[in-house]
Amino acid sequence: MAGAFDKAYHAVREGIIAGRFPPAKRITEQEVAAVAGVSRTPVREALRRLHAEGLVDFRPNQGAMVTAWSEQETQEIFELRAILESYGAGLAAQRASDAQIGTLRLLAEQQQEESLLRAPGYVERVCELNSRFHRELQEAAGSPRLSQALTSILEAPLVLKTFQNYSAEDLARSAAHHLEIVQAIEHRDSDWAASVMRSHVLAARRTQRR
Repeated sequence: MAGAFDKAYHAVREGIIAGRFPPAKRITEQEVAAVAGVSRTPVREALRRLHAEGLVDFRPNQGAMVTAWSEQETQEIFELRAILESYGAGLAAQRASDAQIGTLRLLAEQQQEESLLRAPGYVERVCELNSRFHRELQEAAGSPRLSQALTSILEAPLVLKTFQNYSAEDLARSAAHHLEIVQAIEHRDSDWAASVMRSHVLAARRTQRR
């Protein structure tokens, strides 16, 4: 069952990130089951998890729909990210283990490589590496309450502005920010890590506004 759930979950999540399921698009259990090659039971569980993460809404008489965000909601998400993720980066500079720092550096370097090479399929890989980096950073902060607050807003911006729309300059800047955040954490400099993370989120907001 776990394998079937994972297949259904990733089929929908990756479809949303890649833009195959655009905002306000209805997602039926049948189509996900067909794409993922699973039964409808794990699909229902996957959609519930995606709802908890803010990627899917359930509407009466319509079922599951990809979340569509208003302009005001979009700005609120980025403002919350700028506050919470910069705080989390500062905590990570104090609390991250050597193993966690090593993982963060590996993810940042892989994202930079993908962003520079831009080989076929790079958008999906950059999206996944970006998401993993932010989740790992959240873990390194070592704050369950912060993790709870960030659960949905870390994923929501992926719906609003995918890496499909990033220019080569945007991709390079995003990867460079990740590398500098890791460098700040390696130096155990909370202020530096927090400052770069805030710049990183605000740059993403500017890109989304274009």
